[in-house]
This record gives sequence, C-alpha cells and structure tokens, in this order.
Amino acid sequence: MLRPAAALAERLGLAVGKGDLIEQALVHSSWLHEHPADAPGHNERLEFLGDAVVNLAISDALFAAYPSDDEGLLSARRAAIVSTVGLARLAHRIDLGASLFLGEGEAQRGGRRRPSLLASSFEALAGALYLEIGWEPTRDWLVDLAGPEIAMDPSGAALKSPKSRLQEFTQRRTGSRPNYRVVDATGPDHDKLFRVEVVVEGRVLGAGEGSSRRVAETAAAVHALDELRGEAADLKRGTTNGSPSAAEPETPSLDEQPSQLSG
Repeated sequence: MLRPAAALAERLGLAVGKGDLIEQALVHSSWLHEHPADAPGHNERLEFLGDAVVNLAISDALFAAYPSDDEGLLSARRAAIVSTVGLARLAHRIDLGASLFLGEGEAQRGGRRRPSLLASSFEALAGALYLEIGWEPTRDWLVDLAGPEIAMDPSGAALKSPKSRLQEFTQRRTGSRPNYRVVDATGPDHDKLFRVEVVVEGRVLGAGEGSSRRVAETAAAVHALDELRGEAADLKRGTTNGSPSAAEPETPSLDEQPSQLSG
C-alpha cells in the first residue's frame, strides 16, 4: 500500500509519527473492496469518532468567540460549518481529495470532488488525528483551518438553511408550506442518486439532486430561492417607473446571502 500519510501530515504542518490511522482515514470502502489485502480497514469507524471531534472543536471555538449568542444562534453557526458542504469546503482547503484511496468506479464518478465523500473523509481524518496526536493539537488544527468560517458574522437569517428560508418566505407570501417529492432515485442502495422537486400550491419552484433525499431537498430549495429572487427582480424592474398596482400585494423580501447547502 502506498503511504501518503507523511506527505499529507507535512502539508498540514502536523507531526504524526507513523501515521497508520491517518492512512486508514484515507481509505474509502470502495478501494478496500477492490484491494482487501492492502489495508487493515476503511475509514468509517474513524468517521464516527471524527464527527464528535469536529463538533466539539467547532462548538468550543464558537462558544468562546460569541459570548452573547444564545443556544439557537450558536447551533446555527455550527451547522453552517459542519454541514456536508461546510466540511467539504474544509476538505478542499487541504486538497484532501487528492490523497484518498478510492475504488476505480468511485474515482471515475468524481468521488474526489463529491461533497458527501469529502465531508465523511474529513471527519475520518479528524478522528485519526485525535487518536494519533491527541485532543489539543487536533482541536487547534481544526479551529485554525475553519478560522474564516468561525470569524464570519453573517445575519441570523443568513445562517438559516435554504429549506428554512424557503418555508418562511412561502408562508409569509401565501400561507403555504413547500412540499418535497422524490421524482427519481437511481443506482444501488449504497450509492443512490435522488432527484427531488419542491412544490408550492401545485407549482414546481425548483429541483435538485443529491446522494440522499435530504441533500436533494436542500438543493431543490436553493434552486427555488434563486428562482424566486429572479421573479422578485423582474417585478422590481417592472415597477421601477411607477408604484405597484394596489391590487398587487408587496412581495416579501428574500435573504440575499449566498446560498449554502447546509440542510
């Protein structure tokens, strides 16, 4: 088996000794299936541990950075960082995808860029680092890596998930709640691709795809919000040279912060 752990650790500025657990953190189950004799195991147990490590490190940093935030806002800040997309962003920051051991099919399907795979591998790496070098160095590394996200101070509305923002908007405008429906699910059970539409009062506002129903629903909500922003802009242009008709109710404002697939 190749030994990329030393190169990865050097790139991260960490001293990890032999790094056996870090190497295991880089092994996806698809690679182990094709090379069962070349590694002691894949990274899913380390992912389980790393999930707790990442959540505690980020929670601790946010608790210290925002002493006036209540539990709800702290939870929203953490969710924006430790979501699938948030962790994939951190994985991209260290070019983790280039170090992963993936099966041939998984690699050909773009696994090195897939957010869910990158996020789970990042958690596995965090779990391995915790076991290899201990809590404090691992915590410090995670907090430093996520520093830009921890320091970011967007509005409370911007921290809400796309699904929450869409629901609030449609309830204000029409009193209706979005309805998400699965229109397609393809692939084997361990690697399904879901396609979901979001419908409000019989109208399809958006569609999205993802490796789980939740991810696909979030993508559909992002699409719907983008569509509604476009409609709001068209309406605004149409009324620039005069006041809106009295028969037309004012359209509630949409959050203009960049969309994040945070659930």
